[in-house]
Amino acid sequence: MTGDQALNYLERNYHLIKERMIEQMERSIELGRELIDTELDTGLLTFIIKPIVKTFYDYWSRNDARSGTLRQIKITLDAGKQLLLNGKTEESYNKIIEENFPKYLEADQTSRQCSPSHRNYVRMSQVAKETFKNYLKQVVKFLEIKGEAENYGDLCRITFPLKEVAKENLMKQLEFTDEGIKIVEEDIGILKIPMGRKIIVKALRRGFELTKKEFIEALNDTYNEK
Repeated sequence: MTGDQALNYLERNYHLIKERMIEQMERSIELGRELIDTELDTGLLTFIIKPIVKTFYDYWSRNDARSGTLRQIKITLDAGKQLLLNGKTEESYNKIIEENFPKYLEADQTSRQCSPSHRNYVRMSQVAKETFKNYLKQVVKFLEIKGEAENYGDLCRITFPLKEVAKENLMKQLEFTDEGIKIVEEDIGILKIPMGRKIIVKALRRGFELTKKEFIEALNDTYNEK
């Protein structure tokens, strides 16, 4: 295969993965807003807290959330592409992780909302690193597919011919997200947000459970398409 051919399938896969990740990001932001509204509809202090929390969430979702998540997507895809073009060895993989993780962590939305001086922040950073490492491994598997693929579903079915294997990989990635949320639930004092922390944490947990369900349903749909 020529260099141009390799670049063609890499660029195709890069675009398909990026498109799907952005769709998932937008859905997560939308779902978060819906859940914040639901949580804010209960409680005696709703009329005081509601405008503060909604203003915070709206500002965060329009600015930090989108820009940070888009940056994480680009960092991971670029790192995966670099690995495939320059040699996918254990040494190069470890080097890519060490070079790119600081940038990935800087853009990580959960970590950005947590206090670096909190006793659990190191644990949160470690979870973020494991998330990045696993995310990168999955991205590389998708990027290196040379077969015919017109959409993300095609790419998924080629990468993981068996639905059970695809689900196993999905659940592994979701485990890291779950662990990060548990750290916040263990002590919400880790959050830098001054008000409405309990509401935001409840929405975060509910959002994760709903997103997990949606991901599994989407995976089932992907493998039912023939």
